[in-house]
Amino acid sequence: MVPDCAVLVTCEHGGHRVPAEWHALFRGHESLLRSHRGWDPGALAAARVMARSLGVPVVASRTTRLLVDLNRSSGRAWSSVTRPLPRRQREGILQAHWRPYREAVESRVALHVGAGRAVLHVSMHSFTPVLEGRVRNADIGLLYDPSRARERAVADAWARALRQSGPALRVRRNYPYLGIADGLTTHLRRRFDDVRYAGIELELNQALATGPAAAALRRAVAVALRTALRTAPRAATTGAAGDAQES
Repeated sequence: MVPDCAVLVTCEHGGHRVPAEWHALFRGHESLLRSHRGWDPGALAAARVMARSLGVPVVASRTTRLLVDLNRSSGRAWSSVTRPLPRRQREGILQAHWRPYREAVESRVALHVGAGRAVLHVSMHSFTPVLEGRVRNADIGLLYDPSRARERAVADAWARALRQSGPALRVRRNYPYLGIADGLTTHLRRRFDDVRYAGIELELNQALATGPAAAALRRAVAVALRTALRTAPRAATTGAAGDAQES
């Protein structure tokens, strides 16, 4: 029997909240917290629209990534604010924030896999339109591992659907970051094979994700994913054995 496909939507950088016990540490860093370095503006709203469209829950955090970055491995999760902290305090932050979030996401994937379902994990992010003086030439980025056939196939179908819904949208793959870089999806790929797990990070340009067209962009992204799930090769969305060819 071909297993069903479950969709999991997450948002690791959904806010810039500072837990009460760390308020003193971040005093004087208010501007940094509100900047793109403190969170991913527009990402959580887009994740919620996508989850409602698909009828699935969202796993999200609104704690600033300047405390600890939930999308990075534990050794690379620290910011300029928290890196100088003593090891004991950093371990406490991992125990209170990083581990519970990562375990919540991984356990949901494992639950679906244990029930015989394949999982498509969409991790929602946004990126600043200009970084270190360089303009990012994209509106939407789809980050995935090109060596994993299911991820390639879903990304292909999603990109096609996005371009059809908005021909002016600049949709790029593995931009502005590589899909194989250190991240939660990369970690989960090591735990679950290509048949059972596909992880795609969706990156939205913050100029659009927080501007006047933000609501339309969120809807377009969600509708395009629903289209992709209908039009991608069946093996790509269900986890059936066999080849999922790039189109």
